[in-house]
Amino acid sequence: MDSSASSISRAASDPETIAARFSEIGGKFLTPPRILAERLGTVRGMVFDWDGVFNPGIKGEGTNSTFSEADSMGLNLLRYAFWRRDRALPASAIITGEHNLSARRFATRENFDLLYQGVRDKSGALDVFCRSQARERSQLLCVFDDVNDLAMAAGCGVRVLVRRPSSPLFQRYVRESGLADYVTGAESGVYAIREVCEMLLGLMDVFEAVVAERIRLDPVYADFWSARQAVATQLVRL
Repeated sequence: MDSSASSISRAASDPETIAARFSEIGGKFLTPPRILAERLGTVRGMVFDWDGVFNPGIKGEGTNSTFSEADSMGLNLLRYAFWRRDRALPASAIITGEHNLSARRFATRENFDLLYQGVRDKSGALDVFCRSQARERSQLLCVFDDVNDLAMAAGCGVRVLVRRPSSPLFQRYVRESGLADYVTGAESGVYAIREVCEMLLGLMDVFEAVVAERIRLDPVYADFWSARQAVATQLVRL
């Protein structure tokens, strides 16, 4: 690569440049991007709420929630990024207050470590998860959307709030209380997870490499895939 191309690549991967791209689509960095990029160096796991994060959280008699392939691909790329860095899978869990067939389908299809369903005390469930995976809260990415998730998100290393335009007071509370590091531009159910994954891959300065290795099914990616597919998801009903 010549020097001009190298300088362009460095500029494109600068945390502030990455942050500007996501600010353009409405994302809000509550923690400076450089600090967030530093914290990502210690992340070894991820935990997600389900309703309001992977979907709009709409419920009704005989209905079931949904998930998207765009979010699934984003998570796969992010998990691979951690694998290529650590040569180990990041611990992964969904913690939800509902008993949801779609959440079960997603968690088992994506080979997450655990799915906690029917949870009333999400913070307590997260403590159980941390003990089972030998992780500290400070080593976790947490993606959430509402009041009942705040105790779970507290203390996590990277905390992302999925935006809901109808909750300006809640967003202000989270911001002023220092309970999130980033608020998505995408709303609940509109590929917010994909936004989160691409933003983090950009701050890690690996987006282009991860995509290229996925396209050509690089041997390191093949090793990741084999390890991922060997994970048997534990289903925990509380």
